[in-house]
Amino acid sequence: MTDQRSNKADVLLQHTQRYQSGRLTIFLGAAPGVGKTFAMLVRAHELALQGSNIVIGYVETHGRSETENLIAGLTVIPRKVIEYRGHSLDEMDLDAVLEKKPSIVLVDEFAHTNMPNSRHEKRWQDINELLDAGIDVFTTMNIQHLESLNDVVYQITGIRVSETVPDRVFERIRDIRLIDLPVNELLERLNQGKIYVPEQAQQALQRFFNHSNLTALRELAMQTVASHVDSDVRESFAVQGIAPIPLKNHILVLIESNGHAEALVRVGCRIAENRLANWTVVTFSQESNIQQSENAQSREIENAFNLTRQMGGMTEILYGQQHARTLFDYVIDHGISTLVLAQIQSPNTRFSFKPNLLEQILKYQPSFELSIVPIASESRPRHFFQRQGTFLTFRESLYVVLTTAISIIIASLGEKYLGIEELSVIFITAVVFVASKTRMVAAVFSALLFFLAYNFFFISPKFTLQISAHQGVITVVAFLGAALIASRLASRLREQVTALKAANSYNSIMQDLGQKLSVAVDLKQVQEIASSSLSKNLKAQVWLYCPEASDGKDILKQLSDKERISAEWTFKNLQPSGRFTQTLTENAWWFLPLLASKQCLGVIGIQFLHASAHLGNEQKRLAEAMVEYIAQAIYRTQLTKALEIANVSSETEKLRSALLSSVSHDLRSPLASMIGAADTLTHYRHAMDEQDQASLLEAIRLEGERLDRYIQNLLDMTRLGHEGLSLKRDWIGVDELVGSAVRRLQRYMPHAVIEVHLPEQSLSLFVHAALIEQAIFNVLENAAKFSPEQQAVIVDVMQVGDNEIEIAISDQGQGIPEDERDRIFDMFYTMERGDRGQYGTGLGLTIVKAIIGAHMGKISASSAKNNHGTCIRVILPIQQIT
Repeated sequence: MTDQRSNKADVLLQHTQRYQSGRLTIFLGAAPGVGKTFAMLVRAHELALQGSNIVIGYVETHGRSETENLIAGLTVIPRKVIEYRGHSLDEMDLDAVLEKKPSIVLVDEFAHTNMPNSRHEKRWQDINELLDAGIDVFTTMNIQHLESLNDVVYQITGIRVSETVPDRVFERIRDIRLIDLPVNELLERLNQGKIYVPEQAQQALQRFFNHSNLTALRELAMQTVASHVDSDVRESFAVQGIAPIPLKNHILVLIESNGHAEALVRVGCRIAENRLANWTVVTFSQESNIQQSENAQSREIENAFNLTRQMGGMTEILYGQQHARTLFDYVIDHGISTLVLAQIQSPNTRFSFKPNLLEQILKYQPSFELSIVPIASESRPRHFFQRQGTFLTFRESLYVVLTTAISIIIASLGEKYLGIEELSVIFITAVVFVASKTRMVAAVFSALLFFLAYNFFFISPKFTLQISAHQGVITVVAFLGAALIASRLASRLREQVTALKAANSYNSIMQDLGQKLSVAVDLKQVQEIASSSLSKNLKAQVWLYCPEASDGKDILKQLSDKERISAEWTFKNLQPSGRFTQTLTENAWWFLPLLASKQCLGVIGIQFLHASAHLGNEQKRLAEAMVEYIAQAIYRTQLTKALEIANVSSETEKLRSALLSSVSHDLRSPLASMIGAADTLTHYRHAMDEQDQASLLEAIRLEGERLDRYIQNLLDMTRLGHEGLSLKRDWIGVDELVGSAVRRLQRYMPHAVIEVHLPEQSLSLFVHAALIEQAIFNVLENAAKFSPEQQAVIVDVMQVGDNEIEIAISDQGQGIPEDERDRIFDMFYTMERGDRGQYGTGLGLTIVKAIIGAHMGKISASSAKNNHGTCIRVILPIQQIT
C-alpha cells in the first residue's frame, strides 16, 4: 500500500509540474502536405470564437491560398528581419511574443533551424522558452523529424533528415493530434501542385513521395501517437490512484527452472502470434553457489531464452526476492496486457513448500489479463530440495561442520571459564553466519544441527538428547525457532544483497563501457576499448574483426580454418555461431555479429578462460549487451567518417569550382589580349605606323608578363602547400629585398608611385631571398591596384625589439572593413569582394601568408594612417647563423 501511495505521489508531482507551465499541442503528420497548418489554424479560429487570446507567432503558408485565408481574423505578430549573407530573412520575434504574453501562440514548423545569431539554434528551443513563460503553444511537425526515428526514416526513404526534435520535448505535450491523409489522396495533391511547384513535385515523386515510403511513414506516425496516448492514459490512471489499463497487446511469459520452461515459451509464442502482439520472456535471477555454467537449472533457462530469441521474442532477467511484487511492478511499468504463468499439474503439488505466486499476484487486484497455462508434469515424485540440484555441496557441508565444531568449543570455553549461561546466543550467531555464506538449505540444516548439538552438550542431562526439566524443553524449542527465523532472515538478506550486487555490477559495467565508447573518435579506439572491456569483465580472450579496419585481413589470419569459417558464417548470416550456439558448435570461440541498422559491421569472437560447456544467463546477457554497445559505437564512427568524407568532398568541389572560375577568367583575359594584338599585327601591320605596332607589341609583352605572374602564383601555392618544401636561407639586406621588389613592380606598372622609408642603420634577414621578395612584391602589387592614381604606396621598414623586423606597406585606397581583414588572406577572396581590382585570382596575399608563415613570421592587416586605406604589416624574425 505504501508503494502504491508513493508511486501515485511521484506521478502526481510530475503531472502537476508539467501543467504548471505552458501546454504544448502538436499537429503531427506523416509527410508534408497532409494539412497540419490548415488544421492548426482551424482549431485556432474555434478557440478564438470561444474568447481565447490567440496570436500567430510564425505560420508558413507555402503560398497555399486556402491556408492564407485562414490567417485573416487572427492577430499576427510581425516577424523579425535578420540580415544574413546579403539576404533579408524572416524569423519569429520571440521577444515580441513574450512581451504580448497571449494565452495561445501558433508556431509552425517545430523542427525548424533558426538563422545564425538567433537566441536559440532551434525553434523547439524557442517553444520551450514560451512554455516556460506559461504560454500555450500550437505547433506542427512531420514524423520524420523525431530524433529517435532518424535512422528508421533513413532506412525507409534513403534520405537523412538533418532537422530533428529530441524525444524529451514530447514530455511537455498536452495534446497530440494526428493529421492523416490517405496516401493516394496525398499523391494526388502533389500532382495537382498543392504541395510543391511542378519541378519540385517531380523530384519529390522520384525520391521521398512514393507509395511505399508514405505508407511506412503513416504507420510510424500512428505508432507514435498510439504510444503517447497509451502513456498518457496510464499516467492519468496513476494520478487518480487507479490501476492502469494497457491499450497495447504485449504478452509477458514467466518461466522457471522446473523442467517446463521451453514448453511455456512455445505456448507464449502461440498466444502472441494469435493476438499479433509483442512478447517477452522473463525469469528471476537465482544466485547459487554452484557454478552457473554447470547448473542444470541455469542451462534450462538458457535454452529457453535461446528458443525465445529464435522465435522473435525478447528476454529479461528480474531481480528481487518478493517475486509477486517485482513481477507486478514490471507488468505495470511496461504496459503488459497479458501475463502468462504455468500451472503444473502434479500429484505432489499439495506437498510443495513453494509460495503460490498466482495467489500473491491476485492480492494486488491486477487490471491486466492473467493466463494460467496447464502443463502436465512428469509422474516421478519431486523432493523439496530437488530444485537446488543437490542437497548440500562440499563447500556448504564444510561450512556447517566447521562452524558447528567451533561453536561447541567456544560455548564450552565460555561456560567453563566465563560462566556464560545463555549459550544459545552463540549458536544463533553461528546460524546467522552460515546463512550469510550459504543457501537457505544449508542455513536450515545448520539450525537443526546446532539444535541437536546444543541439546546434546549443554542441556541436562548432558551427552544425551533427553531433557530433564520443562524449562529445558522450552529453552531448546525457543532456540530452534529463533535459529530457524534467524537463518531465514539472514539467507533472504544475503540473496537480496547478491541480486542487488549482480544488478549493480551489470549497470556499472555497461555505464563504464558507454562512457569509454562515447569519447572514441575512430575505429581503432573503439576496437581497443572493446577488447579491453570484454577481456576484463568476461574473463575471456577477445578477437575482433571489422572489414573497414586497415588490419582486417591480418585479423582473419589469426584464426584456424575451422574458426575462420565460423566467423565468416556469422558475418554473412548475421547470427551467432560457435560455442554456446547450435551452429558450428565444435569451435572453442563464440562468434557474435556486430549489428547496427540491419547491417553487419564486423564479428567479435569470445573464448572464455574456463572450459565450461554452458554459459550462464547473466553472463551471456552481459556479453550480448556489451557487443551491442560496441556495434553502435562502430556505427557512429562510420557515420562520422562518412560525414567527414562528404564534407571534404563538398569543400573540394567548392574549391575546384572557385579555382576553375577564377583561373579561367584570369588566364583567358591576357590570352585574349595577346591573341587579339597578334592577329592585328598579322593582318594589318602594313597599314599601321611604327608607333601603333610598338604599342601592340608592348601590350603583348605586358599581358604575357601578367599571364606569367598568374601561373607563377599557382605554382607557388602548389609548392608552398607541399610538405617537402625546404627553405634555402641566406643573409640579405632588407633594403635590397624591398628595392628589388619595387623595381620589379615598376617594370610593368610604370605609373605606380612607391615611397620607401628605411632606417638609418642597415638591417639584414636570414631568409629565402626569392620567396621574401615575391611576398613583398605581391603586397606592393595589391596595394598599387587600390591606391588612386598619383597617390603613393608607402613602405616603412623598422626594427621591432631586438629580434624582429617589420615591413609595413600602406595604400591610400578605400580600406577594408575591420571584420573582413583576416579574410583577405583566404584563397579566392577577390571573388567575394570586388574592391581589390579587376584582375587577380585572389591568391596573391594567400601566397604571402604561406611564405611568411614558413619563415616563422606574422602578417596582419589594419587601417593605414588617419584611418584611410589599408596597411599590411609583415613581421619577420632576425635569425643568427648557427
